[in-house]
Amino acid sequence: MATPANYTPLSPQSFLLRNARVYPEKIAIVDGDSRLTYAQFLEQACRLANGLLGQGLTTEANVALLAPNTSAHLVANFGVHMAGGSLVAINTRLSPQEIAYIVDHSQARIMIVDAAMLASLRPVIGELGGIDCWIVAGADSVGADSVGADSVGTDSAAAEWRPEGAVDYEAFVRASSQAYPGIFPEDENQTIALNYTSGTTGKPKGVIYTHRSVYLNGICDVLEMHMDANSVHLWTLPMFHCSGWCYTWGVTALGATHICLRMVTPNTIIRAILDLGVTHLCGAPIVLQMLADGAQKAGVERFSQRLKVSVAAAPPSPRIIQRMLDLNVDVVHVYGLTETYGPTTACEIQPEWSEKSGEQRARLIARQGVPYMLAEDVQVMDRNVEPVPADGQTLGEICMRGNIVMKGYYREPQSTAAAFRGGWFHSGDLGVMHPDGYIELRDRAKDIIISGGENISTIEVENVLYTHPAVKDVAVVSQPDDKWGEVAVAFVTPAEGSVVSEAELIAYCRQHLAHFKAPKAVFFEELPRTSTGKVQKYVLREKLWKGREKRIN
Repeated sequence: MATPANYTPLSPQSFLLRNARVYPEKIAIVDGDSRLTYAQFLEQACRLANGLLGQGLTTEANVALLAPNTSAHLVANFGVHMAGGSLVAINTRLSPQEIAYIVDHSQARIMIVDAAMLASLRPVIGELGGIDCWIVAGADSVGADSVGADSVGTDSAAAEWRPEGAVDYEAFVRASSQAYPGIFPEDENQTIALNYTSGTTGKPKGVIYTHRSVYLNGICDVLEMHMDANSVHLWTLPMFHCSGWCYTWGVTALGATHICLRMVTPNTIIRAILDLGVTHLCGAPIVLQMLADGAQKAGVERFSQRLKVSVAAAPPSPRIIQRMLDLNVDVVHVYGLTETYGPTTACEIQPEWSEKSGEQRARLIARQGVPYMLAEDVQVMDRNVEPVPADGQTLGEICMRGNIVMKGYYREPQSTAAAFRGGWFHSGDLGVMHPDGYIELRDRAKDIIISGGENISTIEVENVLYTHPAVKDVAVVSQPDDKWGEVAVAFVTPAEGSVVSEAELIAYCRQHLAHFKAPKAVFFEELPRTSTGKVQKYVLREKLWKGREKRIN
């Protein structure tokens, strides 16, 4: 029988309450020149919570937030739910119209916005009539030039504009009580956050996160990354992305240190690693490239401390993994979606892999791996929602179920039912199951190329191109073809100082792949990316499918 003596709902609120008691004077957050101890972290969260309650915030009401990786953003991940509300952290790279859609769809009436982000709201202020409380943070940090406080690129006139009735964040929290409001969720399945999908194939969906699941995934994060109270986590991953993969809560659970970065550049990353003793960071493969570029420019051959980097999105290339190993950086490849609270699998390193050659080891590490400790199950399924053979060849859809799958889509019951058909969450990603039980992602269902009835994995072609010394970055997409239906086309960013031709790269692919898989054309340009580092393949496809690029003979 559950009683207060033997049961407490799971909530990350417990993490901050505990560590303000255990590590009151320890530095919890570094944000530029600002430092917050764990006692001050809790105080700030309580003041924010009480201020929101004073504005009439009710249980599970949504609070919108538009801010880079700052201490105010991190505090909101606790202060909002300590007032009983749910945080809607919005992608700072979205257009004003996309931001307005999310604010409206989430039904938020309170909005916390960083001063540097106000320019994104001014064009649509007339569409944000549902917001009756504006809180503006970070005015003193705009244009600052210290680690974690680089300018986010707004002009002074834009920074001075305020929505009517806006209040200053610092004044808002300073005027509120520091007493713990005592609003702990009675139901651990209560909503704690809404995280909106990218919306590349339609309107973005609000993914419902619960106290229970963010608690569990936050713990998974830090266990998988072998973190402890002495760890120093650098915020290269946007906090708005899947609630920072739940590291906002996981790092806090340990009493470790958060290092905030307003802008993520090779310079700010390297400065933080060298000056602040960073031990862990997360992001897309582009972060690894930034790490490599920054180290080269700074003349760093090998970091003195061992770093661990959790990388998601497209698999990192074997070449960049080897570069990280040379820099004293361990790469942990993870995989997940907004609907799975960020990572839900990790490529657990087996001891015998150390005996493999560098290229073999890198290819094993690049797989998506096995379920997180508390994720329960991840399988590769056929059309009948049955597991495919574990042969490393048979394609199927990657499906998940268990403790770290979303509660559902906000205000979209039909989309929720479709995503949960057959008792599993359907990712839309295609992959294979290897005989050792490790999953390998082959493509998004929408990215797979079907050429003459044969499947071409864009990831497979990209991995071959990445092994060419003249290739820094690459994306492979489909182009229509009168004969084959579709063919592969590559977009390549050459390595600095390298010169390579289209014919050379096509010939190189034909040496390492079945000829039908080799790209029929190569274009040289910088790749378009999302704010989280993912290549926007739909942008590249549109160029080809709309006939704006050269035709393939």
